[in-house]
Amino acid sequence: MNANAVSNPAPDVAAPAEDFNFAQHLLSINAGRHAKTAFIDEVGAVTYGQLDERVRRMAAALRALGVKREERVLLLMLDSVDWPVAFLGALYAGVVPVAVNTLLTADDYAYMLEHSRAQAVLVSGALLPAVTSAMVKSDHEVQKVIVSRPMAPLHPSEVEFETFIAGHSPLAKPASTGPDAPGFWLYSSGSTGRPKGTVHSHANPYWTCELYAKGVLGLRESDVCFSAAKLFFAYGLGNALTFPMSVGATVILMGERPTPDATFRRWLGGIGNTKPTVFYGAPTGFAGMLAHPALPARSDVSLRLVSSAGEALPADLGERFKRHFGVDIVDGIGSTEMLHIYISNTPERVRYGTTGWPVPGYDIELRGEEGGAVPEGEPGDLYIRGPSAAMMYWGNQAKTRETFQGGWTKSGDKYVRNDDGSYTYSGRSDDMLKVSGIYVSPFEVEATLVLHPAVLEAAVIGVPDAEGLTKTKAFVVVKPGKTTTEEELKAFVKDHLAPYKYPRQIIFVEDLPKTATGKIQRFKLRDQERAAS
Repeated sequence: MNANAVSNPAPDVAAPAEDFNFAQHLLSINAGRHAKTAFIDEVGAVTYGQLDERVRRMAAALRALGVKREERVLLLMLDSVDWPVAFLGALYAGVVPVAVNTLLTADDYAYMLEHSRAQAVLVSGALLPAVTSAMVKSDHEVQKVIVSRPMAPLHPSEVEFETFIAGHSPLAKPASTGPDAPGFWLYSSGSTGRPKGTVHSHANPYWTCELYAKGVLGLRESDVCFSAAKLFFAYGLGNALTFPMSVGATVILMGERPTPDATFRRWLGGIGNTKPTVFYGAPTGFAGMLAHPALPARSDVSLRLVSSAGEALPADLGERFKRHFGVDIVDGIGSTEMLHIYISNTPERVRYGTTGWPVPGYDIELRGEEGGAVPEGEPGDLYIRGPSAAMMYWGNQAKTRETFQGGWTKSGDKYVRNDDGSYTYSGRSDDMLKVSGIYVSPFEVEATLVLHPAVLEAAVIGVPDAEGLTKTKAFVVVKPGKTTTEEELKAFVKDHLAPYKYPRQIIFVEDLPKTATGKIQRFKLRDQERAAS
């Protein structure tokens, strides 16, 4: 192990049994909490007892539909009390839920349907038009579309969620799965090409619950958890489903966008007269909240624990939040590939400006470009070894081998190890950008911009805003004799890609810096920005 490596033994946590179904594990933990509220949303609530029955009915309904063990179902749903029923019901049946981003396009969903070979689709009514369009574009046929909270009359090939599960008695026994059996997929963005289907086992969320939720955050049965990050994210899935259920806590779910107003409403008990004690957010969201004129007073909220991930937390943001609310933001880094956080500050030990210390149970190495050790205090590529690593990228052997290397997972991030053993973020190993906690590929945005009839060339980089958070900036060369505007190009990108990918600023230039072979030199654009700031 190199000088910038940390071996971090796991605490005394029992490994899952040979016969292990994660959904059954969570339900059995809460068998004695029948009347306690498990999930609340803006429409209603479910108790742990009701959740147990609904999960097992969903499992039975999927079985009756003919979906077999380890076959996939696409889960495209807004956060609601139906989401955990769909996800856990599939797991209970041995079916593999493929949880996907609700902000994507019909083209994205068409690809995911074909790539996963999903046998059914579980979808929110508000998202049904995107799925319908995706199925038209796709050659893959699904057996049934199950619609949660439909907004219009359904087609004969579609069935309402409640009707689907009500017609079946709860499945008595879970599928006989093991800890290494495929449990669920999450799609991970890449710097080039299509999203990668990241396959996680039944045991992986067990380890994140034991090592991070309990071992680092110290979640309690008495907690009320609320996550701005949605359930389709690896971060949100832990925050608002697996973590709280592992201790019998209550969860507030929010289908709408996590704007400051929407977040504050829930902080102040606007949903079910229940105030969250634990909040999970991202730096961009914290910046927006602290700048909002309706920022609640410390005495109006019940927060005891606040978590951040998705992008590096600027020290000033954390310090200002602590001054106002009297609660530290516990910042950490996780990934889709590792399922949740593996380096983190802790509620007892926060060093703003760093990502914290390795989570017990995870080993960390910083490596140079040739794979060897980097000198102490210098940035290196971050590698992680731990029990929650994904099994593979489905159908992508080359990327699997590149990322998962002999028990180690290559994160794609660069870090520096500090004298006290904490780690500080030092950028990406590739050109990927994290904007509001979601990866954006500059190549994808550039390729879309050049589709516009007036655009000759484009280059996209990340630049820090006044809060120190990354925003996308595009440099565009217009074709001779053509004209366009910044607003027109922003609208063009929004029409072709998921809306969050559009460049926040567009600058028109005469030419772009390039190598002798014609490759755009984004680093020169980044250097220019730094010099000008």
